[in-house]
Amino acid sequence: MSLKHKNRRVLTLMLGIAVGMVGLAYASVPLYRMFCQVTGFGGTPQMQLGGQAPGAVGDMTFKVFFNADTSANLPWEFKPQQREVTVKAGQDQLIAYEARNLSDRAVMGTAVFNITPETAAQYFVKTQCFCFEKQTLEAGRTMNFPVLFYLDPAILQDPDVENLREITLSYTFYPSGQETLEQKPGRAY
Repeated sequence: MSLKHKNRRVLTLMLGIAVGMVGLAYASVPLYRMFCQVTGFGGTPQMQLGGQAPGAVGDMTFKVFFNADTSANLPWEFKPQQREVTVKAGQDQLIAYEARNLSDRAVMGTAVFNITPETAAQYFVKTQCFCFEKQTLEAGRTMNFPVLFYLDPAILQDPDVENLREITLSYTFYPSGQETLEQKPGRAY
């Protein structure tokens, strides 16, 4: 094999590695998000969109609190329609959040969520959710965002969470899309 052929081979290999690294860098965020949703890592609940809850199991109840935050750059009022519910493991629970556009134009936002304490995330299963999807609210309009969830009955068998009785589901809305919100002088969002 000639030196020229060896150099081409090394160059091709190095270019392949570089392209692979760039591709992995772009894929890392969705792959990490998928890993977190499957394992509950970092306070991320499981997602089984369209899935079915197994039905209430046992007598133990859990109090689930709901929190809502909005980025300072998003002119929305965002809040849970109820602050808390009491559920049993395996029991389907439907709740909703409400958002209102306080600006004089349509604004697009995207919500992210987490569960605290993090140890509960692997047992918190959402079967219907509005997170990670761009939501557009017209000027002055209000919209409801339903969330359907249940606690995996396996939570009752885990000694690491045997004293856990309170869980918090938090959502934060951020501006989304091509628009960048600019605050007008004298106007607070």
